[in-house]
Amino acid sequence: MTGSRAAIRYARAILDMAQTSGAAQQVSEDMALIAKTVEENKEFANFITSPIVKAEIKESALNEIFAGTHAVTQGLFRLLLENKRFEMLGNIAAQYKAQFDEMNGIGTATVTTAFPITPELETKVLAKIKEFSDKKITLKNIVDPAIIGGFILRVGDRQFNASVAHSLLTLKRELSN
Repeated sequence: MTGSRAAIRYARAILDMAQTSGAAQQVSEDMALIAKTVEENKEFANFITSPIVKAEIKESALNEIFAGTHAVTQGLFRLLLENKRFEMLGNIAAQYKAQFDEMNGIGTATVTTAFPITPELETKVLAKIKEFSDKKITLKNIVDPAIIGGFILRVGDRQFNASVAHSLLTLKRELSN
């Protein structure tokens, strides 16, 4: 819990610095790349979180791997070196992206389906979301065969469950009473 609060504070500070230098968009792209790299590459994530690897080596590796990133992003690496907080890099990047999107009125909707969503269905879902949200929405699809059919739509703190599994569970509750 404290790690996520600290990640939020780091992300907020980096966002403020990026806005001041007029590079918030570029730093956002850097943070998206960092978050994706940490999430998809377990060896890299283990390297960053390892207490055995010296902080200077971690900073050097980050500067080499992310050589094309903005100076504000490079400054984050130096800050993490000074504070010995490299294990938070993935969380900081994700928090930055979330705060940047919130600042620009961009929201994320999650659609859970039993099969990968088609482009036509994605268009229909986005049109439906626009009816009750004024934000620009990006759609994330999660495939979960356990819902059997239908979908579960989550936008912010709202959830609409139209899955077959939910309908069957509701029917079971009604029949058992």
